[in-house]
This record gives sequence, structure tokens and C-alpha cells, in this order.
Amino acid sequence: MKRLLIIGCGDIARRVIPLLNPHYRVYAVVRSKNQVAELRTLGVTPIFADLDEPQTLKRLTGLANIVLHFAPPQESGPHDRRTRALVSTLAKAKILPQRLIYISTSGVYGNCNGEIVSETRATHPQTPRALRRADAEAVLRRFGQRSNVAVSILRVPGIYAADRLSLDRLRRGDPVLLRNEDVYTNHIHADDLAAIVLAALWAGRSGRVYNAVDDSDQKMGDYFDEIADAFGLPRAPRVSRAEAQTRLTPAMLSFMGESRRLKNTRMKRELNVRLRYPKIADGLAAARQNVMQHK
Repeated sequence: MKRLLIIGCGDIARRVIPLLNPHYRVYAVVRSKNQVAELRTLGVTPIFADLDEPQTLKRLTGLANIVLHFAPPQESGPHDRRTRALVSTLAKAKILPQRLIYISTSGVYGNCNGEIVSETRATHPQTPRALRRADAEAVLRRFGQRSNVAVSILRVPGIYAADRLSLDRLRRGDPVLLRNEDVYTNHIHADDLAAIVLAALWAGRSGRVYNAVDDSDQKMGDYFDEIADAFGLPRAPRVSRAEAQTRLTPAMLSFMGESRRLKNTRMKRELNVRLRYPKIADGLAAARQNVMQHK
């Protein structure tokens, strides 16, 4: 059985693990003993290592045939030091991984003024976080090319699920932009993203980038309106961009500064992905049912 290593064992990894267990012996990097019991219950072998401490990564050398890299970059700097440390470690092995899947962000495209965006569009990251993600992509693609490792990159937009909704934001009454000033946003359900990871693992082309996004085509305010309507909450007030500057956090304002509509044709054609939740309404209906069952 092939050995598969997960770097970054968060929510998406935990959704992917049950899909992997029948086919692979799964290892996962952990930094805390608190994660060990849960991962063992999931059938995963924990490996203690820390991307922020490169000397701890030696035990990863030559460990796995496949690597799923889900770890985010560190919080500062123009380069993703964590990805660079990982690649340096993997490259030292006599036997390299055959395949590596990386979850990146659609933020690497920057602001596209609402245009439809395919994977052939040049990247233009405009936030520190997106710059680090673009750096990670470049490092991984170079590693794949020189080492003959099949690297596939998933550019992921906003992830949502029953436990990943902005209900508190709606309850606070945080505003959204007026329709004529609003931006297009993109989304993917967490369970669909887990399935896309598996599809990329089996069918992703070497050096290829895929937009991991659903079929929705809507602006940010309309997205929040759908959530509010699904859960019986008041819709967010609409304000001008100038007023939003005084009422929202810099992080939220940064999302409101970029507008694009991701195209998912390559994902469907090459990875043969069939989305379980093609539209936001589909995911929200399932999320509402999940929430109601757990009340």
C-alpha cells in the first residue's frame, strides 16, 4: 500500500482522510500531542514535526510516495518559508515522492475587475497573504520540474460548510457593499473540496493548476443574503465603499477589494469532478439541515 503524507491537518484534511484510508497508508504531520488521539481514531499515523522548525522535518525525508500539502504560509514576509523548508527536506531523499497536491488560494490572481478567470491568466497577487501563496506555487512547480515529481495546484476560493458560515457576522449586522459597488466572489463547499483533492490525486496533470470552485456566479452581498435567508436572519445592511472603510476590519475590506469570477471547466474536464453542491443554495440547504439536526 502506498504511503501518503498530509502536511497541514485541519478541517479539509479531516474530510479527505476517510476518502484516502481504503487506498493508502496515511501519515500526518502534527505539532501538538492534542492531535494524536483524534488522528489515530481516524486511522492516521501521526508524525511530530514543525514547518517553522526545519530541523524537525528530517523524519519526513523519503517517508511517503504522495504528499498533500495543505499548510498555510507563516503570517509575515514575502516568501512562504514553510513550503521552502518542506521542499528542501523532500529533495534530500534518495527516493522522492511521486506526486504532490498543494492547496493554494484564488487570491493569487488579484483583482480582476469582475472578469471571468481561467487558469491561463497570469497571477497578480496584491496582498501579503497572496504573495506568499504565489511564492509557494512557484517553489513547488520548480521542485516538480527539476525532480520529476508530479505537482498539481488547486486554487481555492472561499470555503464554506455547515460549520463554516458567517452567521455571527450577520448577527452583528456587519454591512456589505451596495450592489453597484459590490465585488464578485467565488466559493466551494468543504466536502466538494475534499473530493476535488482526491480527483487531483488520481487524475491531476503534472505542473497543472486547477480552479477548485463551484458553479455559482454572484456578488458578495448576494452570497450573504442567501445565508441570511436560509437561516432566518436579517440581511446585512448595504453601504457605500466609503462607509465600509469605517465599519469593517482591514481583512474583510481586503476581500472587498478584489472581484473575479473563476472558471472551473478545466477541473471538470480533466479531473472529472461532479460537484455535490454546484450552487451556494445547494450547500446552504444541506448546511441548514445539518444545523437543525444538531440543535
